[in-house]
Amino acid sequence: MISRRKIIRIDTSRCTGCGLCVPDCPEGALQIIDGKARLISDLFCDGLGACIGTCPEDAISIEEREAEPYDEKRVMENIVKAGTNTIKAHLAHLKDHGETKYLREAVEYLRENKPDFPAHEFITGEHKHGVPHGCPGSQVISWDENKRSEPAAAAGAETGKRPSQLRQWPVQLMLVNPLASYLEAADLLIAADCVPFAYADFHRDFLKGKTLVVGCPKLDDAEHYREKLTNIFKTVSIKSVTVVNMEVPCCFGLRELVKGALKASGKKIPYCDITVSIKGGLKEE
Repeated sequence: MISRRKIIRIDTSRCTGCGLCVPDCPEGALQIIDGKARLISDLFCDGLGACIGTCPEDAISIEEREAEPYDEKRVMENIVKAGTNTIKAHLAHLKDHGETKYLREAVEYLRENKPDFPAHEFITGEHKHGVPHGCPGSQVISWDENKRSEPAAAAGAETGKRPSQLRQWPVQLMLVNPLASYLEAADLLIAADCVPFAYADFHRDFLKGKTLVVGCPKLDDAEHYREKLTNIFKTVSIKSVTVVNMEVPCCFGLRELVKGALKASGKKIPYCDITVSIKGGLKEE
């Protein structure tokens, strides 16, 4: 039965066939065929986008279209053949995305067909993430600011070691997964690449309490960034957007592409922008 649902889309004009996305799809929905990544079956794609963050060309996105329903049983039949690490990666993937229904279906399949596998740990939350796959630089990580291991000076102190206010990884917009859990209900800070170098108190004044993405509107593909931000605004619930750019003319393009993405998304999200001077101060506008 065909229905409309979220499913990945591969832009073959961008895809180089590097294959980095394939290990990040434990469901087995992707293969390299004729030098390009291909979605081999709608049945195997859950539409959660684990493959997006590891594509260096940003050739993978999420779209909503008519597709065959995702079939967890069929997926598990493939995954069990691939071995223990693939099973763990798939279950962790479902758990991290809150796909309780599919997770329980997968665990039930394992209880019936692979009873020696400790599937119950993924239901109770006892399992440890960290099955290595893909590029470590684009692995999605988030952490609680109250659980930092490094010693830091008290908040607001002017001397001593200050704590980092970064709450997630990756931060480069090219690598950010539009479905990353840290984007949900986030106060999103979109900063030009040069801002943290020019503004000494970037962490304290801008980053604290926010989720960060960075990019360069001059050197990067601005139109692609507009499309990606539009996808983010449409897909997840962003609470607010703050743009911080440099005073140089080319950097104001960051504002325009963000505003364009907000308009294209159809969402009314609180927005503000800030300009930093090349000498590290704030510009009055």
